[in-house]
Amino acid sequence: MSRAKWVVAALTVVLLSTGIAALQRTEGARPAAVTTDDALPSRALGLSGHRRLVRELEQPDAHVPGRGARSPRTAAGPLRTVTGPLRSARPLRLRIPSLGVDLPLTGDREEVSWDTGGPAPGAAGTAVVTGEGLRLGELRRGRTIEIPRADSRTAVFTVVRVSPGEVSGHEGPVDRAQLRLVGGETAVLARLTGQRRTH
Repeated sequence: MSRAKWVVAALTVVLLSTGIAALQRTEGARPAAVTTDDALPSRALGLSGHRRLVRELEQPDAHVPGRGARSPRTAAGPLRTVTGPLRSARPLRLRIPSLGVDLPLTGDREEVSWDTGGPAPGAAGTAVVTGEGLRLGELRRGRTIEIPRADSRTAVFTVVRVSPGEVSGHEGPVDRAQLRLVGGETAVLARLTGQRRTH
């Protein structure tokens, strides 16, 4: 064998040995971790917005637009059970969560009105509130009615009876705070069971 052929053969063996060793080292290696720089497929599929949403949901204090988060001035405190009537205070709104009702409550003959000749909702006695289109026939025992008041307290009543026709007269002890809600041909009797502070 000539010297030139011998050198070529030697180089070929060295190169083959080096390539085989390199292949053996990389064969069992784990794939490289995907970094944020490799996010092109996600962007192409429109997944970046999904990831942002997941991050916002994982952070409970993050504000998600369109969720109607309450401002601190209107946030309600925890519900507290009451054992007696509240002091008299002017009612501001009528809320019936199960019916989606949230209306201003006045002493005038508006959509919903409070009988100013009787006790204020939450005070001792039976307060009377009347309104039209409230679908009171859909209310059931155990549901709640909330009345935010001018003293920064919300009186929470629990429905004890739903009756066809208007119920007249006072019902139960006069030292108990009750609410009679009348709408159309339905009357609802509810008792004060809790209160919460409104900020």
